[in-house]
Amino acid sequence: MRRPVTGEVHVHYGQIYVQSDPDGTNSGFGEAFAGQSGGLCGAAVPGALCMVTGLHTGSVGFTVEVHDEAPPPAPEWEDVVEVSFRPVSEDTSLVQWGGEAAWALELPVTDYRVRYSARGMDQGRDLDTRTDKEPQADRYLLQFWPAPPRPDRVIRETARIAAYWHGYARGRPAPPTPEQRAEAERLARQAEERAAEERRLHYERWQWGGRLPGEALRGARQSNVLGLLPFDSDLVHTLGAADPEVQHTVALLAARRACEAAGLTDLPWVAGALAALEAGRPLPPPFDDPAGPWETLRSDPRVPDTTVLEAEPPERAPYQPPPPGPDDPYAVVETFPRTPRALPRISQPHYALPAVVAAAGPAPLVAALDAVWHALNTCGEHYPQFLDEIWAVCAGAAPETPKWQRESRPTDRMPEEAPGPDEARPGPGG
Repeated sequence: MRRPVTGEVHVHYGQIYVQSDPDGTNSGFGEAFAGQSGGLCGAAVPGALCMVTGLHTGSVGFTVEVHDEAPPPAPEWEDVVEVSFRPVSEDTSLVQWGGEAAWALELPVTDYRVRYSARGMDQGRDLDTRTDKEPQADRYLLQFWPAPPRPDRVIRETARIAAYWHGYARGRPAPPTPEQRAEAERLARQAEERAAEERRLHYERWQWGGRLPGEALRGARQSNVLGLLPFDSDLVHTLGAADPEVQHTVALLAARRACEAAGLTDLPWVAGALAALEAGRPLPPPFDDPAGPWETLRSDPRVPDTTVLEAEPPERAPYQPPPPGPDDPYAVVETFPRTPRALPRISQPHYALPAVVAAAGPAPLVAALDAVWHALNTCGEHYPQFLDEIWAVCAGAAPETPKWQRESRPTDRMPEEAPGPDEARPGPGG
């Protein structure tokens, strides 16, 4: 036999605990005694014990003993109960109320029978609160020994307060079975997962313009589709549902319009790439090398230095999360109104070339989305007219040079001017 605890311990609200949960969480008082016949040592929650004392607040005599076999009950103890207990970890401790102090019990994980014996409970109850200068009113003995589980029982009942707590325990409903606990936890997890999925879909529906994307658009996440959505979500959904032939036509048109807007169509190496796109051939040099277009763009003195104001999507209402439910107290996604800013000028050739590369991609939808995205940025502030033409193609109209392209090219800088530090230029890969 060994005694890991002996002397006095402090109690508050007439309670002290044994805990083996590594998280140190306490069960509710009523839950600890659910379905028991005795009300002095609650063992209904796996891995935990809740002991009741007569004294409300102060120090009581307290001893913990660990035996190899059942010890004989001693006659001096006035109130005695027994329960079964099994730790849920190797870390089992006697713990004061609020975690103010703890004593390691060093109990291996196995089944135990626990005897909780008390003396002077009514005296402790009458005293209520004990100061350091007052004599000890009640004391307790908590004994453990290995034994298979069996129902709790009241061995001896003397104190009035013990009888009260026994009656309280007998009025508690039976605790849930392990199967019922597991099912309740499963249902709780399902509800949490369902709430999280509903939150995600609520935000995604807003992000995609009020409706969820189809499978084709979900499969195109590697494209610039999320960047295109704020400009025209209806067009994105229309492209997602279009035939591959329409998507291919859109990609080719976007590449050509981007090069026209940037003033690149007169360059032989760009004209050759556009011709290859139209004929369905692989892109010729320098587009056959990922770094080739950029090196040629830097080295060719014929490349015009055209710029335009950065494209800015229409203003839209910020995202409003759904009202939280009882099991969903926190909103995880929120957006705020756009902060006004001065739009920078962008280098059109640097956005036009990625449109050509995108249009040559093997997946028609991804090629269309990326080519439209880069062409939109190439057009900058004039993007609404460009999107009107894309809409016309989606509706079945043959593409033609739009009026805004025939009359003027959106450039506001002389070719000899150097780009400023705030001009946005995509790198290789767009």
